[in-house]
Amino acid sequence: MTMDEFKVWIMRFDKDKDGRISRYELQQAIRTTGAWFPRWKAKHGIKAADVNGDGFIDDSEIKALMEFAENNLRIRTMP
Repeated sequence: MTMDEFKVWIMRFDKDKDGRISRYELQQAIRTTGAWFPRWKAKHGIKAADVNGDGFIDDSEIKALMEFAENNLRIRTMP
């Protein structure tokens, strides 16, 4: 999966269409991967990627979220 493909995939879970991913929306995305403990992983995913500390993942933080997904969700990406 490329960075662009990851963005398209993760933004499918932006249910309120605000351009950001909330912890709940990330939890829904994690569930689709079949990962265990989606609530816990979503909490840690937000913490790992939320650079500005607003509790959401926006476009500028997607790369950090992708790195979290590679390390914790077995999602493989390429440059």
